[in-house]
Amino acid sequence: MNSKEQQRIMVLNEVERGSLTGAQAAHLMGVSVRHVRRLLTAFRHDGVRALAHGNRGRPSPRALSPEVREAVVTLALGPYDGANHTHLTELLAERDGLHLSRSSVRRILLGEGIRTPRRRRPPRHRRRRERFAQEGMLLQVDGSRHDWLEGRRPLAHPHRRHR
Repeated sequence: MNSKEQQRIMVLNEVERGSLTGAQAAHLMGVSVRHVRRLLTAFRHDGVRALAHGNRGRPSPRALSPEVREAVVTLALGPYDGANHTHLTELLAERDGLHLSRSSVRRILLGEGIRTPRRRRPPRHRRRRERFAQEGMLLQVDGSRHDWLEGRRPLAHPHRRHR
């Protein structure tokens, strides 16, 4: 039983005793009054088991079979040794007919302790320019032929005049 189900049992017991109304119970559990009535009926009929989800303890119908998992691990360690997760996923689909998502292949391999073989390079540090002696000493260069100052001053790049 998780804490949410334990809290529901306590609230439903209080409703049974008459110390809480259905509306108060609904507010405490964060459900509707109709759902409280449904839970209370199931609780009276099946007891504590009624509050647990019906699929608890069952495997997911979407889960990959153990045979598929074992095949992925065997192929990853055998003929496809050295392939990263994305490449392995493509190889499994192309050559073996196992159409799985990359995240499923990754999850299976990481669950078995098999990491991707690629080593990541550390990012290269960018070089900063040499600082000038005084603030404001940056060289200003304008290579455009546009008359930015509208004739009030000479062109910033005098070697190329407008035509």
